[in-house]
Amino acid sequence: YLGHSAGARVLAGEIYRGVNETIDAVIWVSDLRGFTRLSDEFAPPVVLGILNDHFERIVSAVTTHRGEVLKFMGDSVLAIFPIASFDNPQEAVDAALAAARHARNKIADGNRQRQAKGLREIGYGIALHLGEVVYGNIGGQERLDFTVIGPAVNQTSRIEALCKTLSRNLLVSSAIA
Repeated sequence: YLGHSAGARVLAGEIYRGVNETIDAVIWVSDLRGFTRLSDEFAPPVVLGILNDHFERIVSAVTTHRGEVLKFMGDSVLAIFPIASFDNPQEAVDAALAAARHARNKIADGNRQRQAKGLREIGYGIALHLGEVVYGNIGGQERLDFTVIGPAVNQTSRIEALCKTLSRNLLVSSAIA
């Protein structure tokens, strides 16, 4: 339920409600396009299969390039590439960009498979931004959530929304460029 790094730290008792840290990271927000239409057109088991297939492609790309998936939000993914996990900020940026290319290739492969079966392609958007985030558990006494928050996360989400507006699968902030 948690990425490798976050899970290990929670199990070690290092992170619990109210404990957080401010870190620099490349933030990844991605979103599946047309999810509402898919949900209206197909039975829930089919929709879950599409989501799981899509998430597998995203997660494997992120984790292969040393990123950490923090959460699934409906049909969206929030991940980070913590700068401290790399030798320098440029290496984290390069890893995130490599993960985005990897995800694009994996999704394209999946779309070719879908087309061969006469199914509609899956659209998506990926946004990358670099900034400071608050990393840790938030929530109530009965339910916690491990996440990152802060203006940089909000900006990444807005950049991802522009993917649809600009008809682009990948957009990066000026901090990444």
